[in-house]
Amino acid sequence: MYLKLSLVVLAALALAACGGESTNVESQGTDSITVADVGVEKDVAESQNAESLCLDAGPQTPRDISIKSGVNPNLFALAPGSEQMNLCNIHTHTNAEHKGPGFSVYAGDGVNGGYQCNDSASLTAAELTDPANGNGAFKGVKPGDTIEVHWVHTSCDITPGEGLGSCLSETCTNPLLRVEAQAFLVVNDPDAINFNDYAYAGTITNGLHQAKALPSNTGSPVVFRGSTTGPSYTQSTCSPLEVTWAVRPSCAKLDIGSLSEWAANGNVFNEAKSHGVRQLVTAPELLSEIE
Repeated sequence: MYLKLSLVVLAALALAACGGESTNVESQGTDSITVADVGVEKDVAESQNAESLCLDAGPQTPRDISIKSGVNPNLFALAPGSEQMNLCNIHTHTNAEHKGPGFSVYAGDGVNGGYQCNDSASLTAAELTDPANGNGAFKGVKPGDTIEVHWVHTSCDITPGEGLGSCLSETCTNPLLRVEAQAFLVVNDPDAINFNDYAYAGTITNGLHQAKALPSNTGSPVVFRGSTTGPSYTQSTCSPLEVTWAVRPSCAKLDIGSLSEWAANGNVFNEAKSHGVRQLVTAPELLSEIE
């Protein structure tokens, strides 16, 4: 059963889940990630299932959102819609942590694994050209990469800031948490989606901190119970935090120049690089049933 943690411990765990400095994708590199071998994916899943599962934990994330089954018994209350909560953090992971209908190309295991958008192999030479020649302000991402963006929301009365610790406060150490997630295929195309359209920029709506907008044309989000993510966690080292997820099932193309602009202009989240991924959770005992 999940126990309430002190603010210090909770914040530390949450920061680790977000990736922290140790999960800098820039230092790991992503150029060699081209694995799309179903057999390899099956081997990795079998290896994970052979681990000593943390069966005392609540449901874990990431998961294949196309598979609704799960037998984890911890049915905590789902968080309300994001419009009823405070946005507390925005960050990205290079390669999608989740697997979905529009991002099912296996990118391998490890911190730079995960999944790529299905259209990754069909981009044009122009879309794959890096306008900054590797020197863009947002590190760890290049044209042709997939990223998964997380808009993290909390029931706490907070101000958005750096890391998942910003979702907590001294008087609110056990909040309801909700993550809105979208996988993007990063391209060199000013006509593609502008990331700044989904940024924070101090937006207040009905007294709540909100992103300027959330993606609305990539399918109905799949909502389920899970945890925090990031490469600090595995199927044997589980996250203790309870999170309601809303993951959109399709990819969309995102202009890399807009990511660099977001980083270059500064943001309250101090995000200027993409983080690593947690490998897919496949053990039914660690998954909730998608309602």
